[in-house]
Parts: sequence; structure tokens; C-alpha cells
Amino acid sequence: MTDPDSDFAPTPGVPDEIGRELRRLLAPNPSPMTFRGTNTFLLGHRGIAVIDPGPDDTRHLEAILAALRPGQQITHIVVTHAHLDHAPLSRRLSRITGAPVLAFGDALAGRSAVMKDLAATGLVAGGEGVDRDFAPDIETPDGAVIEGDGWRLDVIHTPGHFGNHIALGREAELFCGDLVMGWATSLVSPPDGDLGDYMASCHRLRAGAWTRFHPGHGAPIDAPQERLSWLIRHRQAREAAILSALDTGPANARTLARQIYTTTPAALIPAATRNVLAHLIDLTCKSLVTPVGSLAADAVFTRMGKSFRENRLL
Repeated sequence: MTDPDSDFAPTPGVPDEIGRELRRLLAPNPSPMTFRGTNTFLLGHRGIAVIDPGPDDTRHLEAILAALRPGQQITHIVVTHAHLDHAPLSRRLSRITGAPVLAFGDALAGRSAVMKDLAATGLVAGGEGVDRDFAPDIETPDGAVIEGDGWRLDVIHTPGHFGNHIALGREAELFCGDLVMGWATSLVSPPDGDLGDYMASCHRLRAGAWTRFHPGHGAPIDAPQERLSWLIRHRQAREAAILSALDTGPANARTLARQIYTTTPAALIPAATRNVLAHLIDLTCKSLVTPVGSLAADAVFTRMGKSFRENRLL
């Protein structure tokens, strides 16, 4: 597989100065889904906010603590969402430092009504890599402000990749978690991910006057509106490809993924399948496709028929 960004090669555990009173610390958890690893951000001069402490890895915990300079202390631990590569270390870091953990809510918070329904009825399996035990000390709803020693973060609820996902605005810069990345598109895996919410979050962020995004994985994004426009077009193209494929006959998400993601390595086909399933659920809600029988991860979908919501009323 071609390296999507060979220029981005920070050393895990070594803090990099990337802005005013802002350092990035790479966690040692590289994978096809996390790229080089999770970006942990240290913001502040004396009172430090740790954004996305990362996986429960002792090496990364020690690196975060070692990055503190004389006179500095961690006062806030902010988690953008409850995936295992972002949230779990918050508990140990909080116990050691006494700093509270802030997030939108627990691992189930922020799910759309459709995804709540699917999860409750067991129609869709999912939840890859979820920190199911995650619960913040302080909940930060949309519009909340997190303030510390000379810094301020404006909370924007940005569901789609995950229901409790938030982005954090620092003046014209944004810590965008996993909603937007430069090296790859984001996974949207029901019921934790919702394609309709994802598109709405992308449109919302594109309306902002941002100059730089700091993603949860990969390098900073210096043309964020352009990247968001590309991601929106990309998802629209995927939707069109799915509809075109279904015009030739019924199919399930895995079959469609293999037809559409023709250059994707075999190891990533399961993730691609989850993305296709997210599109199929969204298209079902739009009454453009319908499952043959019950809606499930392996359901066969057809281009015609009543919508899922209509069928549920019968």
C-alpha cells in the first residue's frame, strides 16, 4: 500500500512544537486505521489541556508526563470521542494528575434516533474499537466553552464518525478529532457512526472561517474548507456508485464494497463494508433503497421498495 503522507513522520513519545503553546505527541499505536498513531495535543503555558490522551498504553502515559516542563501541570483532559485509540488513557491520566476528563458524554451519547433504534433492536452489529466504559467527569455539550490558563476551546458537537464526537475551536484553528483527516477518509460504522450526521457535520464545519485543522491522526490540514469540500464530494460519489450498482440488481454491503472499492487492500475491505453499510442505511432513510427483509449488517438491499421507516409502520 502506498504511503499516503511520507512527509509526516514524527517520533512517538517526542513532543513536537506545532503552534503557539501547542505541542503534538504521537502515541505508539500505528495501524491501517490510525496511520502513524494517535495525535495527543498538549495546549497551554502553565496549566495544560491534554486533548485525546489516546490508548491505554503505559509508554504513552509516561511520554505525556515527561513532556511537562517545570511549573506545568495538567488541568484538563479533553476527549473528542470514545474510540479505543483516543479515550482510555484518560482514566489513568486523571487519577495521576487529578485533572477532570471532559467530553460530550459517554460512549452512547449523541447517537441519532435511527442509530438508537437499530442498536436497540439488534438489527445492526457494530461498535468496532469502542471504549464502552468511557464516561467523562464533565459533559461538554454543543456550544460549551472550556477555558484554562490563557487558552479557550469552543465545543462543536460533530457526530458522524462517532455519536459523542466533538471538535474544539481555538480561535481560527480546530482540533477536529477523526471527523476530518488529510491522509484518508473517516470510517463511518453504524450504529456508532451515522452517514447523515457525518455529512451534516462536514457542512457545518465548512461554513466556518478555519485556517488550520489538527486531526486525530496525520498531519495538520492547512486548507480545511478545500478538504471538507472534497470529502463531501467523495461521499456523494460513493452514494452515486452504490445506487448505480444496485440498478443492476440487489446486493449486500460486502458485495457492493468489493465492486466499488476496487483499489482498496483486502485488509481494509471490512472497514469499507461498514462505510457502504452506513450509506445504505442513509439511502434507506431517504427512501432510495430498501432492505429485502430485515435491516441488518448482512442485509441485501434493492433499489426499489418502501423505505425502512415506512416498513416499520406496517
